[in-house]
Amino acid sequence: MSVKLSQSETETTLLINQFKNCREQTEKICAPLELEDYVPQPIADVSPPKWHLAHSTWFFEQFLLSTFKQGYTVYDSDFAYLFNSYYNNAGDRVLRPNRGLMSRPPVRDVLAYRDYVTKEVLDFIDSGEAEKEALDILELGINHEQQHQELLVYDIKYILGHQPTFPVYGDTFNLLQESQEQRWISMEEGLYAIGFSGNGFSYDNENARHRVFLESYQISNKLVSNAEYMEFIKAGGYQDFNLWHADGWDFIQNQKLKAPLYWHQTGGEWRQYTFSGLAPIDPNLPVQHLSFYEAYAFAEWKGMRLPTEFEWEAASPQFSWGQLWEWTGSAYLPYPGFQKAAGALGEYNGKFMVNQHVLRGASVATPQGHSRATYRNFFAPPSRWIFSGIRLAKTK
Repeated sequence: MSVKLSQSETETTLLINQFKNCREQTEKICAPLELEDYVPQPIADVSPPKWHLAHSTWFFEQFLLSTFKQGYTVYDSDFAYLFNSYYNNAGDRVLRPNRGLMSRPPVRDVLAYRDYVTKEVLDFIDSGEAEKEALDILELGINHEQQHQELLVYDIKYILGHQPTFPVYGDTFNLLQESQEQRWISMEEGLYAIGFSGNGFSYDNENARHRVFLESYQISNKLVSNAEYMEFIKAGGYQDFNLWHADGWDFIQNQKLKAPLYWHQTGGEWRQYTFSGLAPIDPNLPVQHLSFYEAYAFAEWKGMRLPTEFEWEAASPQFSWGQLWEWTGSAYLPYPGFQKAAGALGEYNGKFMVNQHVLRGASVATPQGHSRATYRNFFAPPSRWIFSGIRLAKTK
C-alpha cells in the first residue's frame, strides 16, 4: 500500500481522530437495525452486519495490535477463524456463504470486541511506541473499515429490501436529481497521465502513475436516468439477445431478470425499494443497482458504449461524480510496474485481478474523504446489490 506520511505529532493526532470517527460511523450505520437484522445472509455476496462489525475489528487486531503491540492479549482466539475474510496468510476461516449461520457469538459480544480493540489501539498510539510502519497499518485499517462501511450499507439494503414488508431504514443514502442539461464532453486524442500521485493515502492498485494514449472520444456529463432505462425495458431490452454478452444473456435468463434490482411492477406501475421504503420510481433520478451486463446492454441499445476506466479518469474533472459507482468497459488488471506486497496484505488487491470489472467514482454510501478520481473499485460482472450506475461514452 502507498501511504506517504511524515509522522509528525499533528499528523498522528489527525490519524487518531480519523480512527475514532471511523469506528463510531460503522456503529451509526447499524443504529436503525433491530437485533434480528444483524445475522441474516440472504446470498453469499451479502455478509451479515454482525460479521462486518467483527471483521473490521479483527483487521486491526490481526495486522496492527498482534503484530506491533508488545504484550497484546487477543480478545478471543476463535475470532480470527470466525471473522477472517479471504486472507490465506492469516489462517483458516469460515467459508463466505456460511457467515449467516453464525448465531454465536451474539451481537453483544461483537460490540464488546469492538470496544476492546478500539481501546487497545488508542492505548498503543497514545503510548508513543507506534513506529511509522504501525501507523501506516493503522491508516490502512481505517480505509479498510471505510470500505466495509459502504459494503455494510449495500448489505443492509439487500437484507431489508428482501423482506416481504419492505421495512424503512431511514431517510439516508438517497440519490439526488442531476439538474444539469445533458451534454457531451469532447476529449481530444493524446497521452494522459493515469494513476495516483502526491501525498496522502492510496491503494497499491492505483499506483505506478503512467501515461495512456487515448483516441478522441465523448463522454456524458450525466448519469443515465430511471426514465431512460424504462425506455430500454419497454423497447424489449431484456428480451433482445443481440444486445448482451453471452455471459450476460445467460445470467439474465437464468435469473429471470426483467428490470434493475429492487424494481417491482405492481398494477402496471413500477415501484422501487429504497431505505425509505417502497415508493414509485422517480424518473429523473439516476438508475442504480445494475450489473455490468445490464450497463453494457443498455449502452449497446443506445448505440454507444461504456467509457474505459482511463477515459473516465481523464475526463473526470469536467463532470460531477460521486452519486453512484460507474461501470467502465475495463477489466480489472494491474498497472505497469504493479507489485504485490509480501504476506497477507499482498492479498488485498492483487489476487482479484481476474474476472472483475472496474468501476470509477464513488456513491452516496462512500464515506466522506474516502473517494478520489484515481480510486479503482472492482466487482464481478453479475454484481447488482452494489450502488452502481451508467455513464455513457462514444467515439468521436
